[in-house]
Amino acid sequence: MYDKLWLIPFFPLLGCLINGLLGNKIKNEKIIGGIGTLAMVSSFVLSCKYFFQLLGDTVKTHEIVVASWITVGNLQVDWGFMIDPLTAVMLLVVSGVGSLIHLYSIGYMHGEEGYFRYFSYLNLFAFAMLMLVTGSNAVVMFIGWEGVGLCSYLLIGYYYHKKSASDAAKKAFVVNRIGDFGFLIGLFVLYWSLGSHGIWTTNFLEIGKNAHLLGMGSTVVTLVTLCFFLGCTGKSAQIPLYTWLPDAMEGPTPVSALIHAATMVTAGVYMIGRMNTLFALAPDTMMVVAVVGGVTAFFSATIGLAQNDIKRVLAYSTVSQLGYMFLAMGVGAFTAGIFHLMTHAFFKACLFLGSGSVIHAMHHAYHHAHLHDDAQDMRNMGGLRKKMPITFLTFLISTIAIAGIPGFSGFFSKDEILWWAFASTRGHVALWVLGAGAAGMTAFYMFRLVFMTFFGEQRTNAKAKDHVHESPLVITLPLMILGFLALIGGYVGIPHVMGHMVHIPNYFADFLAPVFAPTQELYHISAHGTAPAEFGLMGISVGIALCGIFLAYVMYIKNPALPGRFVASFTGLWRAVFNKWYVDEIYDALVVNPTKKFGTFCWKGFDVRVVDGIVNGVGKLINLFSNALRYTQTGFAHNYAMSMALGVVVILAFYVFR
Repeated sequence: MYDKLWLIPFFPLLGCLINGLLGNKIKNEKIIGGIGTLAMVSSFVLSCKYFFQLLGDTVKTHEIVVASWITVGNLQVDWGFMIDPLTAVMLLVVSGVGSLIHLYSIGYMHGEEGYFRYFSYLNLFAFAMLMLVTGSNAVVMFIGWEGVGLCSYLLIGYYYHKKSASDAAKKAFVVNRIGDFGFLIGLFVLYWSLGSHGIWTTNFLEIGKNAHLLGMGSTVVTLVTLCFFLGCTGKSAQIPLYTWLPDAMEGPTPVSALIHAATMVTAGVYMIGRMNTLFALAPDTMMVVAVVGGVTAFFSATIGLAQNDIKRVLAYSTVSQLGYMFLAMGVGAFTAGIFHLMTHAFFKACLFLGSGSVIHAMHHAYHHAHLHDDAQDMRNMGGLRKKMPITFLTFLISTIAIAGIPGFSGFFSKDEILWWAFASTRGHVALWVLGAGAAGMTAFYMFRLVFMTFFGEQRTNAKAKDHVHESPLVITLPLMILGFLALIGGYVGIPHVMGHMVHIPNYFADFLAPVFAPTQELYHISAHGTAPAEFGLMGISVGIALCGIFLAYVMYIKNPALPGRFVASFTGLWRAVFNKWYVDEIYDALVVNPTKKFGTFCWKGFDVRVVDGIVNGVGKLINLFSNALRYTQTGFAHNYAMSMALGVVVILAFYVFR
């Protein structure tokens, strides 16, 4: 029934190969963009088919083995694919949002050099992510895991002629290698630990069935899950490995949308969801996951308060929202974490593509006016809601959603996470405080972005003002679809406390129950509390968000002079926040520069002086010795006769006088 599951990742791979090998000969942008987009739409259509098929299927987990891959001793790894409710959700998110981003890219990347290369990379990115979420074992997942890392390097550094872009690509690649090292160590230890119990496998279903053999809270299961979580902090940009993601905005804006919303950064959240049984066995690790998620959500939100680059604000909001997802996974709210992953994909893709629409319009205006002002600096914007009404409306809807205002998608998923953080058997009130504080700051800096970009007087250079206009349909159509999903996408997961009042079940939780409910029941992971308590916390979190919005209104609409006065009064604090708390500088001082110095020492001090010295010294010694010996080779017969005579005398003397 699901034997064609492998076609879902294959379609983008085919698009990658066609554009990569033939794109330079095709040259036609519409054909190249059409091939890339059609590949993604094909994956989405097949994903929808299998999703609805799974809805009506009594068996919720299916595994398909395409071919055997590695057989060495006890190790058997197949090219295996699986589908269950968790995979089905991820397939719809990746292929659906990915299709819209591909369509958007046709208009946004028009006229760019290397157009075919861009779509080839974009398809390859989607292929890697789809392999990651459909792989039935950890080795196939790791192929996709590494693939998204490679593609992020290629796409972040798409404008490789810019040093900032190439540096950002290298930074993303190196930081992710640190996390990937943790993933591999965790996989090796898990394989050998289960093998010691006679279970030699990397298959997820087998790992789930036999994870209990490692022991509840044992050192081994804690070590394995911590190593896997290190991999998550790299791919999903959590403390301490989050610094690459804000710099990833150096790539084209649709790439930012794909990375931040639908692909790479969600990989870590998915991985914990896929290995939920293993993580449930390690409560210490889950607390680490929750604390890191909560602190990341709060810390990165503080940085977003003072940024002026429209994409950089959104980048830090992504790091913060990912923190919410890990907070959910850490307190055992697996369904809420995946639900927020889905709703975040809708509103964050819309926000990034909306920012791209603004940047596209600003670039066009500056180009027409022959100016070189920064098209991403919000201080150069203002008043754009009248000139770009579709972009403004969709952006506003998504901003309300990310702020967690009731009725919009982000409210349902975010407040479910906050409730579990407070009431879960593995939660704590301090985690709720971190999440609620991050929610207030998110509402503030996101509406600060909206007010600075779309409201007030237009601060664009006078020569360019009249040339700002709405983007074409190929750009605004994906915005409208994503804006609609950001508005209504949360209603499939109405919390039980609200659903009971209107007799509407939580469809999302019910759909994912076969994946997460057995683990939660077996290890007694649940959220306990009364309905008034849950509604009370819900009201407090919404009130905090509304206070953030009101503060942004006062500072950037009602009294625009206030931010300047605040900066003047708290210059040191503002400078620290604006400079991202100097984390990059601290990493440079403690890690990067010492590593560079050690590398330079190994090069100049050891390689050049020791290794090259030995090799060159041997060569010079042989050369010196050969120069001395060449005097014995004169070419004259009488010299050779004299040498022979001396030799005979030496030999006779040896035998006579010994």
